[in-house]
Amino acid sequence: MSFLLAISVGNTRTAVGHFHGEDLHLVQHLANGDVPAIVAAAVAQWEHKGEHDGEVVIASVNDALATAIEAKLASELHTDIWRVGRDIEVPVGRCLDEGATPGQDRLLAAAAAYAMMKQAVIVIDAGTAITVDFVDGEGVFHGGAIAPGAQMQLDALHARTAQLPQVKFERPADGEAFGRNTVAAMQLGVFEGIRGMTQALVERYAADYRAFPHVVATGGDAETLYCDSELVTRVVHDLVLRGILVAVRAAAEAE
Repeated sequence: MSFLLAISVGNTRTAVGHFHGEDLHLVQHLANGDVPAIVAAAVAQWEHKGEHDGEVVIASVNDALATAIEAKLASELHTDIWRVGRDIEVPVGRCLDEGATPGQDRLLAAAAAYAMMKQAVIVIDAGTAITVDFVDGEGVFHGGAIAPGAQMQLDALHARTAQLPQVKFERPADGEAFGRNTVAAMQLGVFEGIRGMTQALVERYAADYRAFPHVVATGGDAETLYCDSELVTRVVHDLVLRGILVAVRAAAEAE
């Protein structure tokens, strides 16, 4: 497999990117409400395949939208479309309650982080929701915690109060200990609340594991939240797409 078009349908946005070998190129994040734009981006990226063989793989936490994208892409590209969970399994062990169904994004991010670190790792995915998950030293996914993402928290503050404004999530001003206006106070509260939550969860997981694992952060807000964090070993963009590559490679090796 020399070319892979990888598509990850998230809660709010869909990520489209392609791999030549190990290298990820031209990642685009598109609003889920604009299916034609998602399909157009995927078709345009498919043209980078050139004369190489290629595969198209979709992962999703929104099956209805993924099915619509799959149908349109199949008619545009005239090639098989593979789906994670239906055609390709995520190569990560699971230690979960019977019947538990973690999202494909969490499993793929876990698989990619473990493949990258080759040891126990905690994965923070800071997007629409924030997940903090644990993978042990044998590559087994133990689950973790799910909380509202930064923008969701700010939206809830606006929606559930009489006077708090609609605010876009941004990093608080460096060196400012206090939010000296309402917007700054809201941004500071959400920023430090999320960082404090992840610190507490990492420490909880480490205490249970009796070792302090590496921590990898990904997602749209990861850079804003963790770029200067001593807690986070690495911020890795588009970890879920990288997990699709790991899953495709594992499936090929198993044949």
